[in-house]
Amino acid sequence: MSVHSEDSEIARADYVFLSAMSIQEASARAVIERCNRLGTKVVAGGPLFTARHDEFEGVDHFVLNEAEITLPLFLEDLAHSRTQHLYTTTQWADLTTTPAPLWELIDLRDYASMNIQYSRGCPYDCEFCDITVLYGRVPRTKNIEQIIAEMDRLRLLEWRGHVFFVDDNFIGNKGKLKEQILPGLIEWMERNNHPFSLSTEASINMSDDEELMHLMVRAGFVSVFVGIESPNESSLLECKKILTGIVIC
Repeated sequence: MSVHSEDSEIARADYVFLSAMSIQEASARAVIERCNRLGTKVVAGGPLFTARHDEFEGVDHFVLNEAEITLPLFLEDLAHSRTQHLYTTTQWADLTTTPAPLWELIDLRDYASMNIQYSRGCPYDCEFCDITVLYGRVPRTKNIEQIIAEMDRLRLLEWRGHVFFVDDNFIGNKGKLKEQILPGLIEWMERNNHPFSLSTEASINMSDDEELMHLMVRAGFVSVFVGIESPNESSLLECKKILTGIVIC
């Protein structure tokens, strides 16, 4: 639900499902307050609430961690009128079971970019980052068939333009990326006359692998977001940002 949704849209709903990142805290609190005022129940999840749910009042149900695991538990309880306040898990979801987004529920004309997620997690453990707490240090990935199916769906819905791979670190599993994912993307892009431009975020050691960068360019990647926290090596070591000596199979 948008912060700008009309009160009538909130009032007629049985539940408002709310997800947010830390940067969206003020908006999330505003949505919760409006729902409470209008008497509509709130179900909250996502990174902000998974990390700090105990700081929020006015939420009826917290569905935390990864929805592939906790959302079915909530829905099962809802169907039997036995819902709990908190749903959480210590397990990691198998991304090969993750369903594709229902993009047909939105108006694509309202968006500048579409998002696809290939992996979750990061092999590094930088102390300033909460990704490993939320998603672990062993990158979990979808298979190439899932990625192609999502690309096909966007194309059939007549999306043309930018697609952002929202991975925490796109190159976390370089072996699978180079052997399966990028070759599959290259073949799909060539077969469909390159309907999308791609971007993602990755760690700076991507620049050490010329083959990887060439494959990404051929697959349609036009930009990569890289975080440079400090040019001071001792500062990087202090915050455990160490990009060598780790191998992911």
